[in-house]
Amino acid sequence: MKTRPTHQTTAVRAALALGAALTAGCGASAPATADAPPFNVSTAAERGTSDGDVKFFTGTARISMLFAPEGPRTFGAASVAFDPGARTAWHNHPAGQTLVVTDGAGWVQTDGGERREIRPGDVIWTPPGVRHWHGATASTGMTHLALQGALDGQVVDWQEHVDDATYHGTDAQEGTSDE
Repeated sequence: MKTRPTHQTTAVRAALALGAALTAGCGASAPATADAPPFNVSTAAERGTSDGDVKFFTGTARISMLFAPEGPRTFGAASVAFDPGARTAWHNHPAGQTLVVTDGAGWVQTDGGERREIRPGDVIWTPPGVRHWHGATASTGMTHLALQGALDGQVVDWQEHVDDATYHGTDAQEGTSDE
């Protein structure tokens, strides 16, 4: 009998995947100096959450910026929570993007590619310049961590909204269901 992972197991797997994703792109860092603290703690209350801009999102998405690229850190990260039916517009990232799904169920698709379901613990790498979208399924919300590098100060190139036929998977195949 196959057992379903618990929420705690899924959260641990997602945390491990995030750690692997962060470690994979990091080189050696400079040691802390006597006049600089060895680390900085940023609380969730200090950072806050904002609604996804309607120019770049369809439906309700909440974005919690975790950190921005600054100093020797060349990448930033955010936690993005999508309500059912919410999604990004088409976009690409000049330095690529890694998504780590932490909760719910979603879809991701590259331009001309197949729409794929994503679940907690899944890690999605989108190479630099690849046009794509991602979001929740029509009936289930989804949260992911989004990590992307900056290239010449730019982290994302937003484009047009994803139409309903593409989102629902009905533009490429007749009879494709939402889930």
